[in-house]
Amino acid sequence: MKSSRILLYSLLMLVVLGGLGLYLVYRIKNMETALMGEEARKNTTGQYITLSDGVTHYESGGPDTGRVILLVHGFSVPYYIWNITFDSLVNRGYHVVRYDEYGRGYSDRPDRDYTPDLYTRQISDLIGALHLKTPLTLMGVSFGGAVATDFAVHYPSQVSKLVLEDPVFPFVQPGTPACILNYIQAVQPEKQISGQLTDFKYPEHFAGWTDLYKVQMGYKGFRQALISTRLHYPGNTILSNYRALDSLHKSILLIWGKEDHTVPYTYSDSLRKILHTSFFPVGDAAHLPHLEKPKQVNQQILSFLEN
Repeated sequence: MKSSRILLYSLLMLVVLGGLGLYLVYRIKNMETALMGEEARKNTTGQYITLSDGVTHYESGGPDTGRVILLVHGFSVPYYIWNITFDSLVNRGYHVVRYDEYGRGYSDRPDRDYTPDLYTRQISDLIGALHLKTPLTLMGVSFGGAVATDFAVHYPSQVSKLVLEDPVFPFVQPGTPACILNYIQAVQPEKQISGQLTDFKYPEHFAGWTDLYKVQMGYKGFRQALISTRLHYPGNTILSNYRALDSLHKSILLIWGKEDHTVPYTYSDSLRKILHTSFFPVGDAAHLPHLEKPKQVNQQILSFLEN
């Protein structure tokens, strides 16, 4: 009996010490220590506007009389992913708007499920609040391709053309509980940061890319936004939206890096079986061809917009 008690106490002690160890690792590794708000947004570029679900960070450029193009970034990299494209389109006379999706960059991190409705509502709110002229052109990269498609399907009269760059297909949902995913991401920030370079064929050409990315990781709610998106943005919704978009007969340009390993190039064949598009494959580029081959991609985009 006495030996059984000793064994039980020993096991309890191991559990307590193990839990304490996990907690200490979390406290040491966790980068999310600050709140997103006015203090965080001091001395930042761009503008801010309050929408239905919170404050949205955005930037607009080009003449108000120009045709409107709205740029939608991908799963986790904020609107700076469009730096080169934004400047190219503004210089061509378009009225261009880019923004940070909720949970990313300097936009708010609402404590709610990150469903397709949240992303679509943010675009709808932004168009209305900024009084953007519609129908407009939507451009989405990676996960932003799914967001742009979802908006076009639900608000077809507000969209004239779409540019989809290496769009997600399909979007696989994790089977791990959110609390465990949160812990894993919290204690492995270096993995998430360095993982951003896998989107490039030539990561050595993008010095400072990871430094830009990890700024947003210091604000509470970033991990929750990414995890909630993975859990609440159904893959079957993405596929059904592509099919629905095809039935709308919109003018669509599909761009894909031939050496993309994030959303493999072979998916371009699968997507074009259900969605009729103009297609521009980009050689010697990975997941972000608009950054690795900006001259080629920008020329193709401008040609598509002006035809």
